[in-house]
Amino acid sequence: MTRSGNEAIADAEQRAAETADKNVPTVGDLPLPVDTANLRLGPDLHPGLLGLLPLVGVWEGDGEGHNPVSGEDYTFGQQIIVSHDGGNYLSWQSRSWVTDEDGGYLRPDLRESGFWRISEDDTIELLLTHAEGSIELYYGRPLNQTSWNLTTDVTIRTETGAHTGAAKRLYGLVPDGDLAYVEERLDAEGDLTPRLSAKLRRVIG
Repeated sequence: MTRSGNEAIADAEQRAAETADKNVPTVGDLPLPVDTANLRLGPDLHPGLLGLLPLVGVWEGDGEGHNPVSGEDYTFGQQIIVSHDGGNYLSWQSRSWVTDEDGGYLRPDLRESGFWRISEDDTIELLLTHAEGSIELYYGRPLNQTSWNLTTDVTIRTETGAHTGAAKRLYGLVPDGDLAYVEERLDAEGDLTPRLSAKLRRVIG
């Protein structure tokens, strides 16, 4: 079903009314600009980040994953925090947890943190550190104003880190304002296969 422009604007206003006054908590009293996941609060967004502006916020929701070790599919919950402090980068934090068939918590899953940067020619750099013992550098470009396509350029793992193949990620805001993404990774046979996908609603920002 296609929505009219007025309906889309009304939906956006309703979402903003529910999230506009919320922000990530601050710890301590540092002589620095505070991190904010709400574009209405805190320091101004650096003008160099306009190509990534729609990502800023706190996102929560559910997804589906494929465990490359066990070969099993599973469901998970996830929270992603995309914040800034006025610098020319976005801070990224993602935590997920495995859920049962009713959506109940079972155990922790993946955790990553890093930074998004974008150059004047719209080249995106995404640097991620994974709790499982690896570091990845993605490069990519915006597909349009609300979607971004990225591919790993370098993957490094620690001596005890989990082996991971090269990956592709596609992020985008869908018509209802949620953030959706798909991650594909190379498997042991060298084939690009689905690894993660999720749809997350904005809860702050």
